Amino acid sequence: MSWFESLILGLVQGLTEFLPISSSAHLRLTAAFAGWEDPGAAFTAITQIGTEAAVLIYFRKDIAKIISTWFRSLYTASLRSEQDAKMGWLVIVGSIPIGVLGLTLKDQIEGPFRDLRVTATTLVVMGIVLGVADRLAARDEEGGRHRAVRERKTLRQLSVKDGLIFGVCQAMALIPGVSRSGATISGGLLLGFTREAAARYSFLLAIPAVLASGAFEVKDVVESPGHIVWGPTIFATVIAFVVGYAVIAWFMKFITTRSFMPFVVYRIILGILLFVLVGAGVLSPHAGESGG
Repeated sequence: MSWFESLILGLVQGLTEFLPISSSAHLRLTAAFAGWEDPGAAFTAITQIGTEAAVLIYFRKDIAKIISTWFRSLYTASLRSEQDAKMGWLVIVGSIPIGVLGLTLKDQIEGPFRDLRVTATTLVVMGIVLGVADRLAARDEEGGRHRAVRERKTLRQLSVKDGLIFGVCQAMALIPGVSRSGATISGGLLLGFTREAAARYSFLLAIPAVLASGAFEVKDVVESPGHIVWGPTIFATVIAFVVGYAVIAWFMKFITTRSFMPFVVYRIILGILLFVLVGAGVLSPHAGESGG
């Protein structure tokens, strides 16, 4: 991997990680369209550490309160009813599905799931799911102003069952094209949460999953040197961090007043275009894959 490739891939990672359009799909497609080798699951996992560092800094006050209250609640019973203590447990519970499936499906994640036809399918299907979830949320918000339908839930109403469902949605993002934020936000909207609540929990839930995945990949790379070029990868990770922070700040403001429909339309158009290009033979389903 060249330094130019790492610059472009770092930009792509930072721009797409927090938007519901799938960063892993865009990294895969950028390599395929440019004629580069697939950066691979290890590169994706390590650069995601950069974007997750942006989450840690952006939500640093929330995270500090959650961690502090959760730890103190382990030996102070009166704190166990505090929202921050509950959120600590809910993040742990919500992280279980992706941990189990990530280890179980590791070979598929690094192999068959990277087929561009799979990516095209998930882009379209999850785009439709996000669109449906967004319209339901918009209907509730509009109805709420006219005292017609249910009020959307906040994170104070998040239950263990909700956390597990969010976690299963997050685990779906192991397949390129699904999108971690897209799947979890869609799940949250379908569960009746506000856009802001769904996005906030989505970002918090991603922290242990992404950091664990990155650490796991770093361990594998250290044990099997030669599978990744460290200089460009670290450079891409730094770029992803800087761009990712700016995107989080913009996205959290965007969703308070706007719908997700622009992302829905983008996903569906990109997925259909990808189907056409693969079907016409312009792109191989395995274009850009390492060793192929």
